[in-house]
Amino acid sequence: MSQAHLLPTSLFLTEQIRAAELSAVSSGSVSLYQLVERAGAAAFQFLSERQANANEVLVLAGHGNNGADAYVTASLLLEAGFDVTLQASTPNNPSDELTSAIHRFLESGGEVVEFCGSQIAEAEVIVDGLLGTGISGELSAELTYVIDEVNKSCAWVLSLDVPSGLNPDTGSYTAAAIEADVTLTFGALKQGLLTGKARHNCGELLLAELGLTGYLPEPSAKQVVSSQCIKALVPRKRDAHKGDCGKVSVIGGDYGMAGAVRLAAEGCLRSGAGLVTVISRPEHQLIVSATRAELMFWGCELVDMEVYLKLGWASALVIGPGLGTNDWGYNLLKAVDLSDKPCVIDADALNLLKGMPMRQKDWVLTPHPGEAARLLGISIEEVEQNRFKAVRLLHKEYGGVIVLKGAGTLIYDGNKCVVAPVGNPGLAGGGCGDVLAGVVGGIVAQGYSSMEAACLAVVIHGNAADLAAKAGERGMLASDLMPYIRQLVNEI
Repeated sequence: MSQAHLLPTSLFLTEQIRAAELSAVSSGSVSLYQLVERAGAAAFQFLSERQANANEVLVLAGHGNNGADAYVTASLLLEAGFDVTLQASTPNNPSDELTSAIHRFLESGGEVVEFCGSQIAEAEVIVDGLLGTGISGELSAELTYVIDEVNKSCAWVLSLDVPSGLNPDTGSYTAAAIEADVTLTFGALKQGLLTGKARHNCGELLLAELGLTGYLPEPSAKQVVSSQCIKALVPRKRDAHKGDCGKVSVIGGDYGMAGAVRLAAEGCLRSGAGLVTVISRPEHQLIVSATRAELMFWGCELVDMEVYLKLGWASALVIGPGLGTNDWGYNLLKAVDLSDKPCVIDADALNLLKGMPMRQKDWVLTPHPGEAARLLGISIEEVEQNRFKAVRLLHKEYGGVIVLKGAGTLIYDGNKCVVAPVGNPGLAGGGCGDVLAGVVGGIVAQGYSSMEAACLAVVIHGNAADLAAKAGERGMLASDLMPYIRQLVNEI
C-alpha cells in the first residue's frame, strides 16, 4: 500500500498518469483493480489516522474509477468499525473495477442510498469520490447540486484524487467544484492542483503514489521547492564591494505614483543589489530619497542622453511600476527596448507593451491575470481557465521569461514550466507586485539568469508574505515584506 507523503517536484498531466497506469498493468506488476485497492487503502489509512474519532463518515461515490476508489474506502471503513453511509446514483455501464468495488462494499455489509441533501448538511466527515480526473463536459444538475450541498455543509471533506468538478490539468472549474479540507491525490501529482482555483479547493494536498513512479514519463512541469531554491543563492565573497553586487536602474513613477517605483527600488536593495538608481519624475525625489536614503535618484522630464547613460550604467533594468501609459512612460519603454541590458517588465510597461512590436529573449515579464489578458487580447476568465496555456502563449508572443502571477504563480522560459505554490491572499494589495519586480531585478543584477532570478524572486516574495502574514493577512502592506526578504536572501 502506498503511503501519503510530502509532495514531489514533478508534475504531470492526467493523460500522462493514465498512460503510466496502463504501462504498469501491461508489465504485469499490477491490475487496474489492484490500483483501485491501493488508492482505497491509502485513503482509509489517512482517514483512520486523521479522523479516528469520527462518529460517522459519509462517502459520495461516482460512476467511474474515482467512484471505485470511494467504494473500496467505504468497505475498509466498515470493516474497521466506522459508521458509514454511502450515497451514489445507479451507474450506467460500470467498469469492471467499479463493479468489483461495489460488490466488495455490499459484501462488507454496506448499503447504497440515493444522494440526499439533508444527510450531506448534517455530515461530520465526507469522502468525495464523485468525479476525480474523470470530468468531461458540463456537470449534470444532480452533481452540481451535490457539490453545492457539500460546500454549504460544515463537514470536514476529503477528496479522493481531485476535488470533484476541478480540472486537474488546469486547476480551474466551470459550474462548481468541491472545496476540500484535504485532497489525497493518486499516482502522481497533477499540475493543475497547485495553481488557480485549485489552491483554494484542494485544501491540504497529499500524494499516495500507488507504485506508479517507475512508469511515469518526463513531467509536464515542475514544482519549485522553497528550501532548495533559496539555497541557490551563493554566499558573497569576503572581499566583495558594492560594485560586485549588481547595479539596477528602476524606471517608473509618473505623477501621483511615486510609491510604486519606490517599493520596487527597495525590493532591489533588499534582495541584495549593491546600487540602485530610480529614474522618475523630478517631483518625486523627496518621496524616494527621504524615505530610503540608500536609493539614488534621477529626475526625468524627457528621455535625454543622461537617461541613456543611467540605463547603460546598470547591470539590470526594472521598468513599469507607476510608469503610467502616457507619452512619458511610452518613451521610457522605447529607450529601455534599445538597451542591451536584462530587464524586468512590470505593471504599466506591460500595458504599453501590447501596442508595441517588441520581443526579447533577455527580459522577464511579470503580468497578473488582468495584464496577461490585455497582452493576449483575451478575457481574464480565459487566462484563469488555463493558466498553463496562457503562460505559453505569452512566451510565444513576447519571448523571455514569463511570470504569470496569482495563486500558484507560473514561470516559463520556453523550455521549462515551473509552478510556485507560495504566498497567501495578503499579497492581494497595492504594491506587492512592484516589490516582486524589484526583487527579480535585484537578483538578475547579481549575475543570475532570468529564469533563475524569476524562480528565486517568486519564492522569496511568497515566503516573505507568509512570514508577514503571521500578524494577519488582512491589512498586510507591501512594505511589510521588506525585512523578511532580507532575512530570506541570507538563509544560505
